[in-house]
Amino acid sequence: MRSDRGARDGTEVSTADQPRPPTTQEREALRHVPLLAAYFQRARAEMPPQLRQAFDAHGLTARHGSVLPQLAGGQRLSVTEVAALLGVSLSTASELVGRLSEAGLIDRTEDPANRRRTLVSLREEFRPAVESFVATRSAPLLRALDTLSPRDRAGFLAGLAAWSREVQP
Repeated sequence: MRSDRGARDGTEVSTADQPRPPTTQEREALRHVPLLAAYFQRARAEMPPQLRQAFDAHGLTARHGSVLPQLAGGQRLSVTEVAALLGVSLSTASELVGRLSEAGLIDRTEDPANRRRTLVSLREEFRPAVESFVATRSAPLLRALDTLSPRDRAGFLAGLAAWSREVQP
């Protein structure tokens, strides 16, 4: 990391934190970002009514919604596991789980093997709505992945993972 004396107060400014102009190839990639942003903004409108009502009534956001697909398979996860799957801190995962529990979307139970651990699971009455929503929202990505070679798919997924790590708060 290079640093320069560039701040008005004479302190060092890291050039690693300053944006650089994108390359031609990067500009091509960036051209797709607004199209994807529009897709993500439509998510609430595509929610099954039961799910949308719960989100609206409790002021839940996409961040809260990101927990639900992790639980759609029917497994019970610890809050620590949820944090790891989402790439967020334990306190953030705990807040997300707490709000989803208050909204009645998930159940929190004490782990019988370790009373200090809380396990979370999707409430059965919301499973069909979550599964339907996940299937609807993931269909375009799955179709796109089907068009890629195994090598291109691996590169795409690596890039997507790197991008998601960079945008995590």
